[in-house]
Amino acid sequence: MKEKVLLAFSGGLDTSFCAMYLAQEKGYEVHTAVANTGGFSADELKVIEDKAYRLGATTHTTLDVTKEYYEKSIKYMVFGNVLRNGTYPISVSSERIFQALAIIQYAQEIGANYVAHGSTGAGNDQVRFDLTFDVIAPEIKILTPTRDMVLTREYEINYLQKHGFKADFKKMEYSINKGLWGTSIGGKETLKSEQTLPDEAYPSQIDKTGEETVSISFINGEITAINGIENNDKIALINSLEDIANKYGIGRDMHIGDTIIGIKGRVGFEAAAPILIINAHKMLEKHTLTKWQQYWKDQLGNWYGMFLHEAQYLEPVMRDIEQFLQSSQQNVTGTVQIILRPRSYTLVGIESTFDLMKTDFGEYGEVNRAWSADDVKGFTKILGNQMKIYYNVQKRNNSN
Repeated sequence: MKEKVLLAFSGGLDTSFCAMYLAQEKGYEVHTAVANTGGFSADELKVIEDKAYRLGATTHTTLDVTKEYYEKSIKYMVFGNVLRNGTYPISVSSERIFQALAIIQYAQEIGANYVAHGSTGAGNDQVRFDLTFDVIAPEIKILTPTRDMVLTREYEINYLQKHGFKADFKKMEYSINKGLWGTSIGGKETLKSEQTLPDEAYPSQIDKTGEETVSISFINGEITAINGIENNDKIALINSLEDIANKYGIGRDMHIGDTIIGIKGRVGFEAAAPILIINAHKMLEKHTLTKWQQYWKDQLGNWYGMFLHEAQYLEPVMRDIEQFLQSSQQNVTGTVQIILRPRSYTLVGIESTFDLMKTDFGEYGEVNRAWSADDVKGFTKILGNQMKIYYNVQKRNNSN
């Protein structure tokens, strides 16, 4: 009997090569599974399934983990305002863990001898998949043809063409990973420090002009409505906002950062909904949280994002950070107004019953009501005591 391999299959170039190579060259019984984190429509999933069978898969299945991805990751990334290096909403970084978990659990279900993925040896995904697989099911061996053979995209395309596989290879020149929390795009331009992606490389195209106002409502830090239309389905809300904003080209950028393995890397991305949601949420927090709530939440949110990016989701401290982030959202309720325009947006303002600006204590730069002029004079004098002591000692020592 042939040994059974479960291949994490997206239908892209690397996994297409792996499916054919493992079946035809290595003689394995190849089973494929796509772990959908919200990036594929029903039609796209059907195309992926058809492609898997044409490449030699014995069986193919779709594992939908979109809801789990939102509840166990996206929600906390919003609470933490997670943007890696202040730019990237770690779209692929976060979803890979949940894809890996779904894949390895399914591999156990079908009794696979091996689990395989198409990651190269120069990126982050190899660590995310390998680490998750090894923690959950160390008894299942891992196969990585693209990494082990040090293959180029050109080699893989030539191999598939030589073996009669027909596809849009021009489109395969770009590596596109689409999920609920954004789409990453890699290509020849992202390998150069001085280049950027052409417009046509992005899955969404800019076809709106002028301005449009959109509102995002939150209750306890979670989105509840877009433009006043409430929906308990958070996934539907994210998708509806994405459909509105990506037509303006909002959320496009280039992320430059440090990889898990220690080299610098670049990737293009488009994430209209995540960028708007995170920045609207952050603005609402500025109005509803205290200074120290914001400060410590920024620290832990940054750590949470870094650990997600670096394959540490299963580390128990992540559950501890999630508890803090959840607790910090009790008063993060309100609506944020945003003006959209081609390639840019403006955060207009917020409305919230928890707005800490709306008090009887005073108005910044205008009127003080809860303290007197003498109160401020005394406060300022005491506040400066430590600095005055320091400079007095310095002056005394210098004079000696």
